[in-house]
Amino acid sequence: MSFSFEFDILPKVNQSIIEIERVRGFLDAIKSKGSWLVDLQNEILILESHCSTHIEGSELTLDQSRNILEDVPVKDVSPEDKRELLNYKEALEVVYEQARENTPITEKLIKELHDITVRTVRNNQGGPGNYRKVQNFVVDLNTQEIIYTPPPSSEVPRMMREFTAWLNTKKSFLSPVFIAGIAQIQLVNIHPFVDGNGRVARLLATLILYEKGYDFKKLFSISEYYDKNRPAYYGAIRSVSQHNMDLTWWLEYFVKGLQFQISKIREKAEDIIQLELLIGQLKLFKLNDCQEKIIGYIFFKGEIDNEKCQKICRMTKQSTGSNLVSLVKKNLIKKDGAHYIFSDFILEMITSIKNHR
Repeated sequence: MSFSFEFDILPKVNQSIIEIERVRGFLDAIKSKGSWLVDLQNEILILESHCSTHIEGSELTLDQSRNILEDVPVKDVSPEDKRELLNYKEALEVVYEQARENTPITEKLIKELHDITVRTVRNNQGGPGNYRKVQNFVVDLNTQEIIYTPPPSSEVPRMMREFTAWLNTKKSFLSPVFIAGIAQIQLVNIHPFVDGNGRVARLLATLILYEKGYDFKKLFSISEYYDKNRPAYYGAIRSVSQHNMDLTWWLEYFVKGLQFQISKIREKAEDIIQLELLIGQLKLFKLNDCQEKIIGYIFFKGEIDNEKCQKICRMTKQSTGSNLVSLVKKNLIKKDGAHYIFSDFILEMITSIKNHR
């Protein structure tokens, strides 16, 4: 039996697709020349790695995850949680590289993503890179309720062959957004691995979106929406088996989640545009690279301290301190306790920029 599925395209889903396409076009037109885009992309990589592992039971906070991924020592965290986080980041970087190459999605690639995701976790009990030989289940981690029983392990090799063959056929009648959503839920349905299926499914959906030109400047986290309301996420997964493998309700949820994330991206993109306009208006102050980075950091975060300044400028405490003092003398920032924030002068400039956008 070949891979098959059914679903109805609801009017509100079509409207969401239209909005996603509109934001996609807006983002494609942005040509950022500063480091702000890269900085935001790194933040999203951290957020996605945190949220995707958090869905699966990691107890790390977002701040702990950020510190771990930025190689800052963190005490009193589970070694397993730390390893899963680092593994997911590595797998996500493979997704980025694969998307650039735009080669076919094969069983070998999916196994590679799985191998990276569960490698050295719990003594390799997840069988890194190998299909399962036992029966497993999809479990709601909050309630411990079994929400789906996957096919027998003997069916996995055939189902994965058919699935990857479908992924590599032309599907001009389907939006790439639908293809990504179908791929994510089908990998969950097959549940080909002992552990790590949800993470690999989300990696696969991300890869498909990126390869189809829906990378959205790498400013979205596919897992953040799921992690904010895990009962709704599990409910969407459960809807497929409850409706005789009809994907309609899952795809409605998937597209709604993507649209939610895309709306946040547009806000980030608008911020990038406004920041670059601000930097342009500050040319008269002859800011150096470090000072521009300080302005950019405060623009996005609201404040900065000397330690963070050293990190983003990659300078000594004395050098970054000199740059902070220089910005204070130019009346661009001011001291606020142990932090530095924008001066009233800059805040008025930002207000003016926003009013003219």
